[in-house]
Amino acid sequence: MTDPTVFDWRSFLLKWSGEWADSLPGGETRGEGDEAARRARWLGFPAASEERIAAMEERLGRHMPPSYREFLKVSDGWRHAGGFVRLLAGAEDAHWHNNESGLADIFEEYLDEDAGPEERREADLWRRGLQLDVESDITHVLLDPEDVDEDGEWAVYTWSSWRAEAPARHADFTAFMRDMHREFHSLQARRSDGGPVFANDTTRKLDAQVEEARLEALRGGWEEAVKALDEAKGYSRARAAGLGDQIRRLLGQTYMVYFDGLVTDPRYAPDLLPPLVAEHARHSYRDDSTLTFHLPGADDDLVALAFATLDQVRDGTYRYTAAGPYGEAVERARESARWGDTDGAWRALMNALPLWQPLGPDHLAPLGWVADPLLGPLLTPERGRELLSTPRGGQSGETPRPTADLDPGDLAWLAEPYRGNNRASYRFVLLEGTEPEELPGRLTDGDTGEDGTVLNEPMTFWEALQRSRHSRREFSSYDDRALMVVGRAGTGWSFAFDGEPAPFTPQRFLSPAATAGTGTRAVVVWSGLRAPHGKPFFHLSVAQDGAEQYAFTYADGEIRRSGDIPQALDPSRFFDDLEDSARAERPLLEAVAEQFGASLPRHAIVNGRLHTFTTRSWTRPPRQGETYMVVRLEPTATRPADDRYT
Repeated sequence: MTDPTVFDWRSFLLKWSGEWADSLPGGETRGEGDEAARRARWLGFPAASEERIAAMEERLGRHMPPSYREFLKVSDGWRHAGGFVRLLAGAEDAHWHNNESGLADIFEEYLDEDAGPEERREADLWRRGLQLDVESDITHVLLDPEDVDEDGEWAVYTWSSWRAEAPARHADFTAFMRDMHREFHSLQARRSDGGPVFANDTTRKLDAQVEEARLEALRGGWEEAVKALDEAKGYSRARAAGLGDQIRRLLGQTYMVYFDGLVTDPRYAPDLLPPLVAEHARHSYRDDSTLTFHLPGADDDLVALAFATLDQVRDGTYRYTAAGPYGEAVERARESARWGDTDGAWRALMNALPLWQPLGPDHLAPLGWVADPLLGPLLTPERGRELLSTPRGGQSGETPRPTADLDPGDLAWLAEPYRGNNRASYRFVLLEGTEPEELPGRLTDGDTGEDGTVLNEPMTFWEALQRSRHSRREFSSYDDRALMVVGRAGTGWSFAFDGEPAPFTPQRFLSPAATAGTGTRAVVVWSGLRAPHGKPFFHLSVAQDGAEQYAFTYADGEIRRSGDIPQALDPSRFFDDLEDSARAERPLLEAVAEQFGASLPRHAIVNGRLHTFTTRSWTRPPRQGETYMVVRLEPTATRPADDRYT
């Protein structure tokens, strides 16, 4: 709220009037009142005397709010308040609305039996409000005598039927008039009628503010920069929206982020188009033709680039590139990310950020990487703030403190509630001294193709699961080939992880530890201690040079063990209370991590994209006399004549 005794109404209204007069096209026919206002450079009227204001208050039965009273003392009414109120009431024309428009009844029709007090109060505004609009483009302006602050100021509500929105609230009359001045500027800035260039002290001040905000953002002062840019954006100043959107996108905001005025500039399109296109692709319900709505004025080449980028984003082949040392760091970061080291990938990007080269003066930060399938998942709001706080683009400033790593560096996170981690069952294989690329050769039978020894392109686990199910043609009740993501599991270890395993069947389970551990050490863990259906279970097996060293399985309330199990992993330490076996999960995972010095990358598994492959079956073949079922799906090219499908 603006203190009415401090706000300089006369200077404000004179400035507004002069800007309005200078904006009028020459030779345009105007009404007598507007022409007189243009010549006088004054949109107002003579001031209302204290007696006139007192008479109004006596007529209305209420003392007027301070800011409206102070306004009337300078001008008894106002022309062209914003773009849609041609005449605003002075002391004589202000009157109680008393549902004159019938809008109270209309608003109440939309209230259901669960409507709260606030909704009913909003509908009743049309009965109690003081109407200030005299002539308007179906726009209502009401002072609300029941929405009063500690200084006696009444909130102002505006509503236009053609906007299809709830009434807009302005804290007081001063805030309303400042918003209308902003609306006037915004409409003038977008004008295309060939009138005079809209330039004045206000626009020049705002444009200087935008330029200073640009430099401040590059120095790392993004918080102050975004405030200044948002103010200028409210006046539709050029560059403000496009600059501010770059900051917002790195904070994780995507709604109404279009990089206006910059995304269609050939200098910036290579870096700004990808995040715009990626957000479009994320909403599969959107018609692709709507993509061009956010590319006003784009030429054919840029539109073609946008749709080519859209195809790359959708099929996962888009790759962000950058020039110079920062571009080299991008490649190192991508290599780290594809094997699960998202923290290392982020450090690589941040360490090289001061060397990043903007594509032009209005390029505030690298952005194309957020659309990269491997690099995009690195972004979090905290990391976005770290990036924005880092000086770059040739500017100097204070380097921010690095954000905390996202990965805890252990296995225990699998037992903890975590956004995106609602797994009650999971299994993984750890291999020592082995690169992730080698895992398919150790965990498959050497087949080729979709389920063979070649890793699939990085994708989320759910994307890989859907693709695998779509391409699979045979299902067996005995077959348990696991779809697993792979990566590095700390120093000296690689992993394969399955977050959606089949049901555990102890009688048929066959640990892959021995076959995977040829020439090295292999650890297999399968946990279902929190499984909502079925009995809890846990399995651990360790093999060295192709031979199982020890193993234990907790299932059906019993522990079965083999080999010389180290004391630190002795199952009796964890399952002393067989009635609450779920309590054993975290200590077990901590013990495994401590024993082998391995960890699983939480952020990459839950939010990132990793290579995948399908293992050999984790169950033994059926024995003599055991029955099983195989379902094969045979695609058919044509529809059968009897209207049935196979």
